[in-house]
Amino acid sequence: MGAHAAESAWQPSAGHVQVPLWPGTPPDMQAMPGPEKAQTSAKLLAGKTVTAVSNVSQPTLTVYAPPGKNTGAAVVVIPGGGFEILAIDLEGTEICDWLTARGITCVLLKYRVPGGPYDWHCDCRPHNYQVPTMALEDVQRTMGLVRQHAKAWSIDPHKVGVAGFSAGGYLVAEISTHFDRRLYKPVDAADKESARPDFAMAIYPGHLALEDGKLNPNVPVTRDTPPTFIVQAEDDDVDGVQQALVYFTALKKAGVPTEMHLYAQGGHAFGVRRTDRPITAWTDLADAWMRTIGVLPR
Repeated sequence: MGAHAAESAWQPSAGHVQVPLWPGTPPDMQAMPGPEKAQTSAKLLAGKTVTAVSNVSQPTLTVYAPPGKNTGAAVVVIPGGGFEILAIDLEGTEICDWLTARGITCVLLKYRVPGGPYDWHCDCRPHNYQVPTMALEDVQRTMGLVRQHAKAWSIDPHKVGVAGFSAGGYLVAEISTHFDRRLYKPVDAADKESARPDFAMAIYPGHLALEDGKLNPNVPVTRDTPPTFIVQAEDDDVDGVQQALVYFTALKKAGVPTEMHLYAQGGHAFGVRRTDRPITAWTDLADAWMRTIGVLPR
């Protein structure tokens, strides 16, 4: 992908501050190929460029408060990028704009990528599926920090959800099934807070299905998995519709309240950018779902 702009590291817009997730060196830290950098593609998607952040070694969160009425709900936004980069605007800041306009506090997570010494292009036998430790640690840590600072950030600690896209959608499934035990040694009081999302949105999620059609064993769905909303395009040629279908089936089998919307067209990585395709309206359905489950007022 060509790039026409680059900077040493991604920075949020004016008025927003990145907060380090860890007080010192993050756990299980691994060397990155180089320094963090943000590159803006020359190729347009729905009329806009896409900014990709790579070599993230120091994960952060950035809080985006609602400009108007605050409902008390919060969503941790987890961008995708194949655990190699983060689509920080398409699947990050633009999602925050959508959420904050609805009175929801957005907590944008810049997690560590590349994701670790595992290969998602494996032959996909179950034993080759390893938990992306660094990324999941960052998500677990973020959930604790949000609840620890709930009062200061005007958040209801019982209305903290997650929304993830592509690889971020996989992390949504992971935190929905790996919330009861930290993968790292607790470092402070934030790690004593619950890491369980109160609700979850997995948008064109990846890495959830094995080649034999079975669920990735790294996401052991149980009845304690939070209510989940899924959006998928049938013509997604990156992760494929099977990823969402397998996860949906597992959620329903476990008795987890689940809503899935499958569109004929939409491809992959559409975010919330407006197009003439019906899938563009998925955000209206997500809004209605959040009201149905009591996250937003009816």
